[in-house]
Amino acid sequence: MLDTNDFGKGNEEMMTTGRRRKVHRRWTILMVLIVWGCILYFMLSFFRPLGEKALKISGGAAPENLRYFEGSGGLPVDLSHLNSRNAMLVDLDTGKIMGEYRSRKRIYPASMTKIMTALLVIERAENLDESFNMPENLFAGLYDAGASMAGFWPGERVSVRDLLYGMLLPSGAEACVAVAEWMDGSEEAFVEKMNEKAAELGMKDTHFKNSTGLHSGNHYTTAADMALLLQYALENPQFREIFTSSIYTTQASDVRSEGFVMQSTLYNYLGEGEFSGGAILGGKTGYTDEAGLCLASLARVDGKEYLLVTAGAEGTAYTEPYHVLDALKVYGEYLRE
Repeated sequence: MLDTNDFGKGNEEMMTTGRRRKVHRRWTILMVLIVWGCILYFMLSFFRPLGEKALKISGGAAPENLRYFEGSGGLPVDLSHLNSRNAMLVDLDTGKIMGEYRSRKRIYPASMTKIMTALLVIERAENLDESFNMPENLFAGLYDAGASMAGFWPGERVSVRDLLYGMLLPSGAEACVAVAEWMDGSEEAFVEKMNEKAAELGMKDTHFKNSTGLHSGNHYTTAADMALLLQYALENPQFREIFTSSIYTTQASDVRSEGFVMQSTLYNYLGEGEFSGGAILGGKTGYTDEAGLCLASLARVDGKEYLLVTAGAEGTAYTEPYHVLDALKVYGEYLRE
């Protein structure tokens, strides 16, 4: 005769076995999820730097502290110990990159913008000695924005050549806007040509919003793109002549019996620009609160020419010229070690 308790015991054993199987399945699923989670984490960790870099270059919102080219990256010159947060050094004779540091990270170019402005005018103007009257309505806005000025007067009749020296030597914003309006009817139309030229040159992470370099959140470039631009511009003899001038006297105008003297902002810091083994031949400085101290320069060192673009050095127009000190350190020390 069967004991009814046996049925109860059998039931309990079956239920216990079922619970164990459920627990086992849950643990198995959990372990599989953990394993795949770990695999996914390591895959993401491995590919994240590539993804962030591609996102930054294509204009996406990569983290602000993302850093590229930490140190020399095996290149001959280590630029990671400068005051400037971004830098690229190029051997002009060979086109070889000698050193770079965070050179693909976006920067605000400030007045280095005027390199593109001047180049575009030189390439497109039929006659650099043609003259026109300075528009009177552009001055008030530039003064209000705190833009640097070359010294031209409202209504004064000036030549395109004088304006080119005005924008590259004393960094005159009025020279940029005046010639932009003269060439294309408005600064906005001229800036479209600037962006077209940037695309033509392969400046893949550059966008201009004005001809002067006054700050705009959508006015940006990189040290690498700016080096590419300067390398190209220096092949133009007229650009090179102006870029390497330290001082220039304008022509007499309809309101001045004689011209006025303009001096390069770079040479205000440098004097003759000489150092042991070479000299800085020319350069375009830049500064805004957002951009920091910037410099695109050309130097001859031991008979060879180099260009250096630096940006993001701390300081202001009234502090030590850390951007210029960086250039002297790179040309006069790092390249000669």
